[in-house]
Amino acid sequence: MYKIAVLSSTSGTNLQSIIDAIKAGNLKDVEIVCLITNDIEAHCINKAEKAGIKPYCIFKENRTREEYDAEIDKVLNYFDGVDLIVLGGWMRILSKEFVEKYKHKIINIHPSLLPKYPGMDMDVHQAVIDGGETESGMTIHFVDEGMDTGPIILQKKVEVGKYDTAKKLKAKVQELEKEWYPKVIGWFANDEVKIDGDKVTVPNG
Repeated sequence: MYKIAVLSSTSGTNLQSIIDAIKAGNLKDVEIVCLITNDIEAHCINKAEKAGIKPYCIFKENRTREEYDAEIDKVLNYFDGVDLIVLGGWMRILSKEFVEKYKHKIINIHPSLLPKYPGMDMDVHQAVIDGGETESGMTIHFVDEGMDTGPIILQKKVEVGKYDTAKKLKAKVQELEKEWYPKVIGWFANDEVKIDGDKVTVPNG
């Protein structure tokens, strides 16, 4: 069984898409062993519990980034090794030590075509519209110690319509995320993601 841990600070939209893909049989031999969050009120907790997934809430108070990530590592070790760490709405930057330990085993999804519009402290979709972009999309990438700077695994695009609002654009991008994040996890589970330095090769990519 291919074991993944999901880290989320928000509503758990991406978590739910992975849960749904497993239930539908589209992610075979993949198990979500736990959800880790830093917000006890995050809706991702409800989604995990409903699916029978153990949620862990780790509070950041009085912890350095390194100490916080060490607590994450303790949870992962409890499950006797996790094959892939999947970030979905995770509102923290991981420490260098943690990223190096799990190099090429941490992935994130971001709602823009990186390197454009990185970061988590803005409304990305409104920024895309305000920037006059004609297309946007989502990026799945490896995580390093920077802000959305790791090697890109996959990008998929949508058109930014003339009358699109941030809400409409977000809905378009989330449809891409729902389709492609589980697929990419499946590629990892099937050992179909090839890495050569910063070059990443994927099926149909």
